[in-house]
Amino acid sequence: MSDIKTYGNLVWSVADLLRGHFGQAEYGRIVLPFVVMRRLDCLLAPAVEATKAEADTLPADIDPEDKRMLLLDVVSQEIGEDVNVYNSSGLTFEIIRGQDPAQLAPNLVTYLAGFPEDVREIFEEHFGFLETVKKLGDKDILWQVFEKFCQIDLAPQEVTNIEMGYIFEDLIRRFSEVSNETAGEHFTPREVVQLIVKLLIDADDEKLSRPGVVRHVYDPACGTGGMLAYTEQELKGFNPNIIVELFGQEMRGESYGICKSDMLI
Repeated sequence: MSDIKTYGNLVWSVADLLRGHFGQAEYGRIVLPFVVMRRLDCLLAPAVEATKAEADTLPADIDPEDKRMLLLDVVSQEIGEDVNVYNSSGLTFEIIRGQDPAQLAPNLVTYLAGFPEDVREIFEEHFGFLETVKKLGDKDILWQVFEKFCQIDLAPQEVTNIEMGYIFEDLIRRFSEVSNETAGEHFTPREVVQLIVKLLIDADDEKLSRPGVVRHVYDPACGTGGMLAYTEQELKGFNPNIIVELFGQEMRGESYGICKSDMLI
């Protein structure tokens, strides 16, 4: 189990760089997309060379879905597990870090363009990431913020999806407090999630252990997806071979973006 508070503190320290340049209510909208992008970067870094090499061999008029399946297959082989996301830019945070700092903004744009369309949608539409990059560049602190995230290891081997959910909840709570919002509007306390899930599956444990079981889980106000992830974990605790399909909806763009990226991983 990773030290959630330590990771939270590391990410929270980025807010110190924003102080005096942005209002406290803006901290979360700036920091959270970088957390998500760094998480994806740590996941995909081992496959970056192979993914770029495969992408360069594909014809320009290839069907987008065919391209997606081919590149996902390459990534899955390289990292040893099935994933639903790739990056074909040939860049990683570490590679970008070693290049000219003056080219950081264009490099981040190129890096973002290497993701499939559904991932780009998360950053462009729900996080407003390109606008954030421009604002940080205008304030002359883009490199400092980027450098800070390069020092935080969010690889799945170090931080599980459940632990990543804890980190997001901790950050959302902190950002809510500094902007005078109610944290409970953005996430459900972990103890409440555990109780709800226990009540949900407690009477169904015998059926859950049978072979070929499929369960659909729907959260109509899923936030960052913590309840969905925890429910899947508990269901697979009963039956490792159970098929769990997760569904949710969320009105807040940032929370939706976090949840969707977590589900992709």
